[in-house]
Amino acid sequence: MALHVFTRRAGKAAIRKIAVLSLLLLVASGCDSSAPLFDVKAVAAGAASLAPFFDERSGLGRDADVRSRPARGGLQQGDTPGLYGGTGKASICDVARLKRYLAEPRNDRKARAWAGALDLRKDEIPGYLDGLTPVLLRHDTLVRNHDYKKGKAVPFNALLQAGIAILVDDQGMPAVKCSCGNPLRPFEGDRNRISVSFDDGNERWKGYDRSEVVVVRPASHELKRIALVDVEDPGRGIERPVGTAGEEDTAFDTRKRRAVPSLIGTTFGEASRRLAGRGLAVAYDGEDLPPDGARVTASDPAAGAELRFGTHVTLSVVRDESPSGGGTTPPDPEPSRPTTSPASPSAPSEPSSPSSPSEPSSPSSGPSRSERPASPSGTSDAPSTPAGSAPPPPPSTSSGPAPPSTRSAPPEPPGTTSVPPRTTPPPPTGGPASSAPATSVPATSEAPTTSAPAERPRRTRE
Repeated sequence: MALHVFTRRAGKAAIRKIAVLSLLLLVASGCDSSAPLFDVKAVAAGAASLAPFFDERSGLGRDADVRSRPARGGLQQGDTPGLYGGTGKASICDVARLKRYLAEPRNDRKARAWAGALDLRKDEIPGYLDGLTPVLLRHDTLVRNHDYKKGKAVPFNALLQAGIAILVDDQGMPAVKCSCGNPLRPFEGDRNRISVSFDDGNERWKGYDRSEVVVVRPASHELKRIALVDVEDPGRGIERPVGTAGEEDTAFDTRKRRAVPSLIGTTFGEASRRLAGRGLAVAYDGEDLPPDGARVTASDPAAGAELRFGTHVTLSVVRDESPSGGGTTPPDPEPSRPTTSPASPSAPSEPSSPSSPSEPSSPSSGPSRSERPASPSGTSDAPSTPAGSAPPPPPSTSSGPAPPSTRSAPPEPPGTTSVPPRTTPPPPTGGPASSAPATSVPATSEAPTTSAPAERPRRTRE
């Protein structure tokens, strides 16, 4: 009897152990990052799609023969210098023809599906297309592609081969596959957990390397120009204004060396823009890009190193621990001010000289500054020159409480948000206005009208 009870207990214990072991194996297999979870369809350059929005032979675009290049890290921002390529020949995308096709009455249902895939209304299509820029992929790139089936846009994950012609938006994001007009959206999966299928005429291309596959993330600011590399002459760079097809291109030498600016203490977003302005790319050792507000603690190579166009600079960052931290630059005016000067060695002026209109003290003004790849030839990186004029210094009132108000002024956004001129009553007629500094105007109704944004009108494309 005792033997029988012992056997039953031993059997139950063994069953429990087997169950626990099975559960552990199941959890371990589910956490295995090497297990492919995202099915991706390969799309080769020059290969016809089975269900395109428009016939591949309609002349909407032409792919090129480009060998994919390795990139530092799988995530690339849309303003990365040299991320995309171009050519000195005729336009690779016929945007005007695509616009006509989508406007034809017989394509009304197709146009609605096309617009819906990009979260647009049909009447927004022409303006949206006018803001896109034709480029060539220089890397095998993951996107969310769309077929056109039964009157609907059907999404699928796709790996576009280097050499495919696409249109990108003003943040450098793939938006349209040129040859067939298929709308494109960002790939939202894990690039390290993909299973690529080569079928439907898309044979595995020469030089395919899964480790070189990239995913594009939006630039932290609206681009005005995109720095490309001529796919036929890598020593020639192409600076292409956003929304143009090549008619306004300017060339530069990609072999010219560019110095790494001093970035320690700046935010990740500001450092990215400053590097892009020098024609240098950003690399970061991590699963995802840091938030724009993360503070840079080091760069590799260090400041002063001379690099070729498109070379990656690896940034080390510390994330902001304050409650307001995250994807935006935190209000930290005092330590962040010195970070704007390294990009402009010739302008050592600090906020201590308010009478000088040539040195704006805005540490993280973001997209509207000149940290864009405006001059990838390496001749322009200083954030001080394009601002036009500095914001006026805090108004000097002759009353006693003035010093406390001037200490609290720096955290305010730069430019037009100067509160004191609007809230303080107008001074008495007569002498007090003459006590202001020589470079300032009396605190009258003229002060708000001389704000900085009037000096930087936004560019309107034709």
